Amino acid sequence: MPLDNATLLAQARRCLAIEGEALAATAKVLDAGFVAAVRAVEAAVSAGHKLIISGVGKNAHIAQKLAGTFNSTGVPSCFLDPTQALHGDLGLCTAGDLALLLSNSGASAEMLQLLPLFEKFGLKTVALTGSPDSELARGADYRLIYRAPREACPLELAPTASTTAALALGDALAMVLLESRGLTREDFAKYHPAGTLGMTLLLRVKDIMRTGEACPVLKEAKTTVQEAIFAMTRAKAGAVGLVDAKGKLSGIFTDGDFRRSALSGGAGFLAKPVRAFMTRGGKTVPAGALAVEALKIFQQFKISDLMAVDAKGKPVGYIDVQDLPKLKIL
Repeated sequence: MPLDNATLLAQARRCLAIEGEALAATAKVLDAGFVAAVRAVEAAVSAGHKLIISGVGKNAHIAQKLAGTFNSTGVPSCFLDPTQALHGDLGLCTAGDLALLLSNSGASAEMLQLLPLFEKFGLKTVALTGSPDSELARGADYRLIYRAPREACPLELAPTASTTAALALGDALAMVLLESRGLTREDFAKYHPAGTLGMTLLLRVKDIMRTGEACPVLKEAKTTVQEAIFAMTRAKAGAVGLVDAKGKLSGIFTDGDFRRSALSGGAGFLAKPVRAFMTRGGKTVPAGALAVEALKIFQQFKISDLMAVDAKGKPVGYIDVQDLPKLKIL
């Protein structure tokens, strides 16, 4: 009999709550075993080896996802189908590799068959399981234990909370490794050259900044407030860059500075020197920096306008914070 709308929502919330319980329980049981597994992966990768991840059933899908996550963070990884492994695919294993074996029960026959084979090939093993006393956990060199007290399936049959916990624990391993190994945005960008993510990470300030007439720059010593406003209006910009006699950026005059000058400048403020109201110095970003660095400056200092400069401190471009959403950077 079909469920009514209220029951549908109630059952969905029940499912999410149960899976949330599994994540909370898993976080509580993290111990030195997790640290040992992190160090093992670090050692293998530092020595030029790879991570081999295997599982059966629903855990095969989790294993494939984790392999992709590790690869995207610079940890060479591959998924090994346990059945195919017994029919030739063990050839991808080399001494020094590290194997991550997923099994909720820790009793999957396919995983247990792989344990002695990996040992023969000179691989260390990590058991990722919900059963700390299982044969898999006892036989592996390292253990990653999660807790899923109950499945979200009303029949208590379909893997749900257990696979969620396994995935989350694998993600935790990957993210801790990312931070421990000091992966930078530039490093991450190398592994994601395509799509929106790749564009966001690989774009540089020089690729997005406004230049030419769209980047108003005037001499600080000779410019009035009115001239600065005209330049901003013509460029459809929220600010104008001011330079000294050597062409080096000395400050910036923004819409906000204009409003403040109108309040404090008195009669005839438009004819007064812009240097009296400009923001001296101002925040800048190198034209060769990654675009995400410009985003960080906007967010950190709560500003709307940013001048891009060359190696000599001369303004070569302008970025308005409103440009970033259109470029899918914000």
